[in-house]
Amino acid sequence: DQGHMFGYATDETPELMPLTHVLATKLGAKLTEVRKNGTCPWLRPDGKTQVTIEYRNEGGAMVPQRVHTVLISTQHDETVTNDQIAADLKEHVIKPVIPEKYLDENTIFHLNPSGRFVIGGPHGDAGLTGRKIIIDTYGGWGAH
Repeated sequence: DQGHMFGYATDETPELMPLTHVLATKLGAKLTEVRKNGTCPWLRPDGKTQVTIEYRNEGGAMVPQRVHTVLISTQHDETVTNDQIAADLKEHVIKPVIPEKYLDENTIFHLNPSGRFVIGGPHGDAGLTGRKIIIDTYGGWGAH
């Protein structure tokens, strides 16, 4: 495996990070919060988030317009249904994190798109190396 990492500061957010990164990080934090406070008791610790933003070029500045896609894959217990996972993620994770102005009827939600995710963490991902692959980017691209 190879990793491609780069970073940059931007005025898209108060954190000076790309909106994609900020929202994905906040979604991950919200997953942890609703797991620990019991809002979503079926949640388990392993999970991944990704947010794709549609931008518009305004005089050379790339300005966020809307959230194109939200991807959340999260580990869960054996009892919860896929429909309940999707409903709870939208209500308790996505809505509180992503500002309403960025969501519209065309926003795509991939919520546990691979299906069941009961076995997670090192047991599910480590393979023969005993190491878990970790991925983190600053949004996947940068404006020049």
